[in-house]
Amino acid sequence: MTATTAETDLATTGRHPQRWLILGVICLAQLTVLLDNTVLSVAIPSLTRELDASTADIQWMINAYSLVQSGLLLTAGNASDRYGRKKMLVAGLALFGLGSLAAGLAQSATQLIAARAGMGVGGALLMTTTLAVVVQIFDDAERVKAIGLWSTVNSLGFAAGPLIGGVMLDHFWWGAIFLVNIPVAVIGLFAVVALVPESKNPQGDRPDLLGALLSTVGMTAVVYAIISGPGHGWTSGQVLASGAVGLLVLSVFVLWELRIPYPMLDMHFFRNQRFIGAVAGAILVAFGMGGSLFLLTQHLQFVLGYGPLDAGLRTAPLALTVIALNLTGVGARLLPKLGTPGTIAAGMTLVAAGLAAIAVLGGDGYGGMLLGLVVMGGGVALSMPAMANAIMSAIPPEKAGVGAGVNGTLAEFGNGLGVAVLGAVLNSRFAALVPTVVGAASLPAALAAADGPAERVRICDAFASGLQTSQLVGAAAVLAGGLLAAMLLRRAEREDSPRAAA
Repeated sequence: MTATTAETDLATTGRHPQRWLILGVICLAQLTVLLDNTVLSVAIPSLTRELDASTADIQWMINAYSLVQSGLLLTAGNASDRYGRKKMLVAGLALFGLGSLAAGLAQSATQLIAARAGMGVGGALLMTTTLAVVVQIFDDAERVKAIGLWSTVNSLGFAAGPLIGGVMLDHFWWGAIFLVNIPVAVIGLFAVVALVPESKNPQGDRPDLLGALLSTVGMTAVVYAIISGPGHGWTSGQVLASGAVGLLVLSVFVLWELRIPYPMLDMHFFRNQRFIGAVAGAILVAFGMGGSLFLLTQHLQFVLGYGPLDAGLRTAPLALTVIALNLTGVGARLLPKLGTPGTIAAGMTLVAAGLAAIAVLGGDGYGGMLLGLVVMGGGVALSMPAMANAIMSAIPPEKAGVGAGVNGTLAEFGNGLGVAVLGAVLNSRFAALVPTVVGAASLPAALAAADGPAERVRICDAFASGLQTSQLVGAAAVLAGGLLAAMLLRRAEREDSPRAAA
């Protein structure tokens, strides 16, 4: 079928004739970007040894990628709406491949952090355009199912990163976890050029570059304060100054977005309670998942003694549960029965229960972790597609790129914030329990400085205690977010019902 015929069918029926094949192509591109959110988790011991990376360095290797993405996603969404979503997909794949090459060849922690930031630029272009293309090529009847499959890949990429990383590290050096992205990016480039139709809104708003700069600087400064708190002290001038600068810059960002005629993020969206509820839920699910996987892979390797591959395999039940439930359509069948608020509340309650189970039952062995991972997977499978659909339905179709940017920004920022906050809770608890050990803020350094087997046991117990506290904090945050999101969405539905009837 020719491109012209396909575009005609898309315009007349709202369905592209090759829509399912295109969905597969863009999900492949999405998968590579999302894997790199968590693939570093199992490489933490290798990076600590080979690059002499501190705990803060590791957190920045993870957060440099997430923060650059979250800062640029909204602008990338604006650009894709105006200049063409296919063009942005191609550019994103190319930049992501080049950034992966630089990361795989990095010789120091600083070089790797810089390469990860570069990968984040390509990832931002990819993250916004994939969901926007899904919205454009599927009509209303099939869109919920398509977004459900897209969310399945979303969850798979997020949760399967440790498994893929473990397999690679079992056979190759740590740089291979980045170099493997290159052939996938090349295949994706050819497939996108051949199959994906161009779509854009030529009259769309021009990119808000100052807004992108302000949001990136503000979020980076806030997360830097959170990461640095345990090491420098929460009341130190460095931490307080960074946090204050971050909050100030984010406040300026909000004021700037309210003033300009072409905002990166239209603040009027926040008048929509459906939008606010979905926003709150999306941030906190990503917060719980990102922080949990960051902590879990360390516990499996440092405390329980598993290698990278075994640690990755033991996180796989989370991804497998999400895939099984979404592909069998359990979430799609429950959504009409429970409604969007009920589905999100139930899903996030399960995520919180899974985190709590890991904290309480997973300290001494893998059995409790397995139960928690399966319960978390059930919660993610229910809540994430419902929240993505709620966000996209609250934003006009011509702003599909912006809507995808909002959704991606929330996920990336929630992930980075989860790593930062739960990592900070872990470090604070650990340092408080072993204050006399040199290098107590880093488990490998503390073990190396330990005076005898009894001291090593005490250090491992302190680390396990810190992990438990962190998981419980994450569970409480996710549960509160789920209840808040459900309440706001329920209120929005009640307000919309009289309008629909009128």
